[in-house]
Amino acid sequence: MRKIFYYLIFAGIITSCSPNPYKKSEKVYDEKLKSLKETISNKDPHPLPVIPHVILNIDTLYTQQLQTYKDTIFKMGSTPLENGINTEWIGTVNFNLRKPNFIIIHHTAQDSLQQTINTFTKIAPQVSSHYVISDDGKVIQMLNDYLRAWHAGNGSWGKNTDINSTSIGIELDNNGSEVFSELQINSLLALLTKLKKDYNIPAQNIIGHADIAPTRKKDPSALFPWKILAEKGFGIWPDTFLETPPATFNIEQGLRIIGYDTKNLSAAIIAFKLHFIQTEVNDLLDEKTINTIYSIYKKQ
Repeated sequence: MRKIFYYLIFAGIITSCSPNPYKKSEKVYDEKLKSLKETISNKDPHPLPVIPHVILNIDTLYTQQLQTYKDTIFKMGSTPLENGINTEWIGTVNFNLRKPNFIIIHHTAQDSLQQTINTFTKIAPQVSSHYVISDDGKVIQMLNDYLRAWHAGNGSWGKNTDINSTSIGIELDNNGSEVFSELQINSLLALLTKLKKDYNIPAQNIIGHADIAPTRKKDPSALFPWKILAEKGFGIWPDTFLETPPATFNIEQGLRIIGYDTKNLSAAIIAFKLHFIQTEVNDLLDEKTINTIYSIYKKQ
């Protein structure tokens, strides 16, 4: 009996001294984390692609926050669960950063680029965006594309109820009642060209703040040139000749399939028309509105 006891102790000592079989993969994990840290910490400017100029029919506390998330993603080890089991850490070697799949366009509803920057660099407002584009076409990047900005708020699109986690936010310096300048829209098109290429974002996933939050938001305003964006591949637009839907077409269901939250159907209709009709921003379901909803529904 005593021999068995000593044998068990000896076996335990041998096991505890044995090398970690996952040491090699843990090293790869650590190296990949360091590489990703460099990616999300990069603040170097990037040139935007050259695009054909578009003419509009109008006259013309970061480092501290980053450190917090660095500590979080580098955290390894055991975590106790409620059933008394502790998790065991074994790092995989197959991972990368999550990529954005939506682009949400806003207008700032403020009076200047500097006012918006001041807002986004203070803690109290609890709001931010990845990019801000000024009236003269200047592009300011305020957050790495892979990080989560606070621009969408409590919004949804389809079954996605956390838009901030899956999107890039672009704010246009505009108070909501003025036309968007050619310089601003051309810089936006150049930025969208880069982002769509970098992350393979579907055209129908380039939408406005009002689309994802129809009961709260009206941006970008009815003056925003969604049709021009769609012609360049950034968003979708109704057919020139609108087809009448079949009698069985359910309008509310059609709006939901497009992506709109229809709990408040009136607000959803207004948001749809703000984007796709613009000259008639109301909740009236006339023939043109119904046919336009059907046209966009068919493109999903």
